[in-house]
Amino acid sequence: MHIIDFDGHTRTTAARHTAPFAHITAVVQPLRARSRSTAAAWWLHERPRPEMRAAIADLPRYLVTPTASRHRLFTWLTPPTLPDHQLIVIARADAYTFGVLHARPHELWSLRMCSRLGVGNDPRYTPTTTFETFPFPWPLAHTNLDPAQQHHHQTIAAAADALDLARREHLAADPRRTLTGLYNLRPPWLAAAHQRLDHAVLAAYGWSPTLRDDDLLAALLAENHRRP
Repeated sequence: MHIIDFDGHTRTTAARHTAPFAHITAVVQPLRARSRSTAAAWWLHERPRPEMRAAIADLPRYLVTPTASRHRLFTWLTPPTLPDHQLIVIARADAYTFGVLHARPHELWSLRMCSRLGVGNDPRYTPTTTFETFPFPWPLAHTNLDPAQQHHHQTIAAAADALDLARREHLAADPRRTLTGLYNLRPPWLAAAHQRLDHAVLAAYGWSPTLRDDDLLAALLAENHRRP
């Protein structure tokens, strides 16, 4: 599906796009006329998220994760696609960030720190508690990496790229396939790709891949408290 987005347009310039403007005039304007807050600028989205648009405007791709999902999945979107309110956006284009977020430490952290939604009690990714509190192996703003950090950075990025490529090839083979369906099945090749990514991320922290979940969460909490 597509959506009509006249962000940045006045009513006059929007009307130059004859067919889409005629459609929203017939469908949207009558609904907006009942609203005190959006009636005046009825051709625009009520909450266009200018900060998010600015954050991803110059990126070749950006990360998204569903707000509520049985599996904590991350994937790439590319311009001109814009996310709606069902997706959380991470304005990063690097494979290292993708890898750390999709590895076991962040998955456990997000499941512990998230809220829950609906009858199925699905995990709800709340950025203020799950992303902003998560201690990356080193802060994302830190760019002067020492040789060991550079090695870990490259290893994580390579494992993340391999996971992303394998998933995309799997989905491209059959248009009926979805990421959710793939993770419901979790075939051996996917489990192996995630294991390689998990090991790479845990090594960046200096932790053993055999850490139990509770011990890993305790180590992450200690890192959280240690950071400024």
